[in-house]
Amino acid sequence: MPTRDRPPAQGGPPGSPVVVRGAAGNLNSAGHLLWLVRTGRARTRSELQSFTGLSRSTLVARIDALRAAGYLRRSGVEESTGGRPAELLEFDTDHGLVLVADLGANHARAAVLDAGGALLHEEHEHIKIGSGPAFVLDWVDAAFGRLLAASGQPSSRVRGIGVGVPGPVEYDAGVVTEPPIMPGWDGVPIADRLRSTWGCPVFVDNDANLMALGEQVAFYPDCPALLLVKVATGIGAGIVVDGRVYRGIDGGAGDIGHIRLAGFPEARCECGLYGCLSAVASGLALAQRLTSGGTPTQSGPELVERIRVGHGEAVHLAREAGRLVGEVLATVVCLVNPGVLVIAGDLAETHFVTGVREMLYTYALPRATRHLEVTTSRLGPQSAVTGAHAMVIDEIYSPSAVDAELAAPPAVDLSRTR
Repeated sequence: MPTRDRPPAQGGPPGSPVVVRGAAGNLNSAGHLLWLVRTGRARTRSELQSFTGLSRSTLVARIDALRAAGYLRRSGVEESTGGRPAELLEFDTDHGLVLVADLGANHARAAVLDAGGALLHEEHEHIKIGSGPAFVLDWVDAAFGRLLAASGQPSSRVRGIGVGVPGPVEYDAGVVTEPPIMPGWDGVPIADRLRSTWGCPVFVDNDANLMALGEQVAFYPDCPALLLVKVATGIGAGIVVDGRVYRGIDGGAGDIGHIRLAGFPEARCECGLYGCLSAVASGLALAQRLTSGGTPTQSGPELVERIRVGHGEAVHLAREAGRLVGEVLATVVCLVNPGVLVIAGDLAETHFVTGVREMLYTYALPRATRHLEVTTSRLGPQSAVTGAHAMVIDEIYSPSAVDAELAAPPAVDLSRTR
C-alpha cells in the first residue's frame, strides 16, 4: 500500500521521540504505532522505539495488542548484519474489506477491495446520476451484495464504505449540497442511508477530490501539493496538500467549473448562471456546440470519439476549450503552486491538453510552473476507486479510531449466557 504522507524530517538527539506530521492523537498509543507501520515509516520494534521513545515493555505490550486484534502481522525478518535478525512487522491487509462506489454523471462503478487496496471484484454500469438517489443508491446496495458474493466474503468483514459523487459534499455529514448536475440529490444524507443498510462507517466526497487523492497515493506520495482537474460532463478540481484533501469550509474547494468567464453571456450553466467555465468548456458543452453546428453529438464520450477520428470541428473545439481552462488554471497554479497538475476525464487524452499547456505556460508566473509537472491521469477510471479506498482507510485506521476500538469492551455473545 503506498505511503500516504511525506517522510518526516529527522532531528533531535539519538533515541529521542520523532514528532511525525499527519498523525493525530496520542503519539505513544497503539494506534500511532499502527500508523507508523501502515505508512511505511517503521518496520521493526527498534524503529518503532526510535520514533516513539517508549520503553521496551510498553512497546511490546502495544504491539501484542495490535497483533491480537488482527491489525499487525509478522512479515519475516530483517537481513542480519550480525546478531539476532529483527522481526519485520506489517499492516495486516486481511483485517477487513472496503466497499467503494464511484458515481459519475453518466456512470456508476462499484468495487470491493481488501484493506491494502487490492481490487477483488468490481462492476460498472451506465447509470445517470439524474435518475435520482433512490434508484442510484438501490443499485449501489445491490452491486455491493453481488460483489461480496462473488468474493465469497460476508458483509461482516466490511470495515467501511467510500462513495464519490459529481457534486459538492459536506464531508463530515456525508450530504450532497446544491449539486448543479445532480437533480434531486440536494441534502440527501448518502452516508446515513448506506450506514443503515451496511452497519459500518460511510464516507462521501466529491469525485474530483477522490481522483486527486487516488493519483497522489498511487504515483506521487511525496508531492506536497497536487492539483487534479476533471473535465467531463462538468469541470471540477481536487486539491491534495501534504497527503490530505483540501475541501474548504463547506466542501466547495476546487469548484472551478463555476468560475465565470467574460465574453460568454449567453452560455447558461446548469447552476443557473451564465458564462461558467463548465457551460463553455466541458465535454457536454462542446457536444452541444458540435450538435448546433450540424453534427449531432449526445455526450462527452461521443465527442471524444469524433476527435479521435479527426473530425475537424471537434478537434478545434477541444483545443479552444483547453485554452479557456488553461487560462483559469494559470491563476489556480499561481495560487496553489502545486508540484503536479493532473488532467483527467473524457477530454484528458485529446487536443484539449495541448490548449491547457499553451495558456497555462503563457499566463502563469514562471516561478509557479518551474517545478510543475503537467500530466494526464495514469489511473484513468480507477482513480476515484483508489482515492475512495484511501479515504476510508485513513479514517477507520487513524490512530484515534484504532485506539478507540482497542479500548472498547469485547462484545458479549448473548447465546452463551442463556
